[in-house]
Amino acid sequence: MKQVISCTIGIICLLAFLMVNTNVQASGHEAVKKPSPDEVLKMLKEGNKRFYTGKAIHPHTDEARLKLAGSQDQGKYAYATVITCSDSRVPVELIFDAGVMDIFVIRVAGNVCNTDEVGSIEYGLGHVHTPVLVVLGHTQCGAVTAVTHALTGKGGKLERNIVPLINPIIPAVKKAMEMHKDVHGDAIIPYAVEQNVWQGIHDLFMKSPEARKMVKDGSAKVVGAIYDVGTGKVKWLPEEKVTQILKEVEASPNKATNMYAE
Repeated sequence: MKQVISCTIGIICLLAFLMVNTNVQASGHEAVKKPSPDEVLKMLKEGNKRFYTGKAIHPHTDEARLKLAGSQDQGKYAYATVITCSDSRVPVELIFDAGVMDIFVIRVAGNVCNTDEVGSIEYGLGHVHTPVLVVLGHTQCGAVTAVTHALTGKGGKLERNIVPLINPIIPAVKKAMEMHKDVHGDAIIPYAVEQNVWQGIHDLFMKSPEARKMVKDGSAKVVGAIYDVGTGKVKWLPEEKVTQILKEVEASPNKATNMYAE
């Protein structure tokens, strides 16, 4: 009995924490100030831990939340933008134990940052006002594997529209190979998956003056991560690397500089 009471109290406290940190009032009519980027990261990390330890609470999935979604602007509630792969093994809201109107999700094979994806990210950061962008790669990524096989002569022909889709992954795989010359065959794929996350962040900064500005002024944070499809755990990559990539892009004469469409 004591264990049941303790568990119940723990769940109630956790729900209260989520209500405060997602800034949603019990009445569901108004939202207050968004959490800070660091607070959002804490929420995402704690949500992922609940997921992979089997303690998910599935917040914001009830009828009241659906009614709220039908009457309110998502910009008042969503606290993170996540770009990740289309792979069915990467269910974003479940991974972070989040619900309706919590995460602005962009999904594309290989989590690449081409024009459409960068535009979606700009919308998530600038219009939905999410304080954090997560570029989320994952283990066993089919798109990264396809590029790796193509570069090593193992792959077959790819459909005409897949080729331009995954072209941005090529530099990532090549860099992984250069950095790990002693690694051969499919063993290079995990290294390429991580490099592809960094490549996506690089491509975003090159194409988006708005994303660069928001990171520099502290209104948003960009982080890289890799989801393990076999364990459910998210590995968070060093934030210092994002800072380094931003500095490199700022020094590049080829970066986009006009924030708005002409």
